[in-house]
Amino acid sequence: MATALDPLDRQLIELLKVNARLPIVKLAKALGCARSTAQLRLKALEDSGVISGYTVGVTAPQTATGIRAMMLISVTSGSEHDVQRALTKRHEIYKLYSVSGRYDFCAMLTTESTQELDAVIDKLRVIKGVADTFSTILLATKLDRPD
Repeated sequence: MATALDPLDRQLIELLKVNARLPIVKLAKALGCARSTAQLRLKALEDSGVISGYTVGVTAPQTATGIRAMMLISVTSGSEHDVQRALTKRHEIYKLYSVSGRYDFCAMLTTESTQELDAVIDKLRVIKGVADTFSTILLATKLDRPD
């Protein structure tokens, strides 16, 4: 279900993308509206699922250590939502895409070691509804354009 966003909603979302910890009073001031209006808009965006959560953004140094991997995941019919919910709870997954073809999801993972990656992959494979997986370790970034 798509929710129509007006300019005030879009501006609120953009402010939260920059700093999701802004107090409601500062959000209201930046939006040029009453605190109660900003609070109601925020609640409506959360209730409708437009805002699905708040997270911490961390700037990783270019020489970040750790293992990065990509895991393609095929799920049984009808279990997509449950598998997606389970995957989004794993802190090792930093991006999750729905994809077309043989697989349903592409999860981008990061761990501190190959042993930890192996354990995470084992845990992801036994999620109810996961039918098949394919994993590969990412070696080097050759191109990284901003989203």
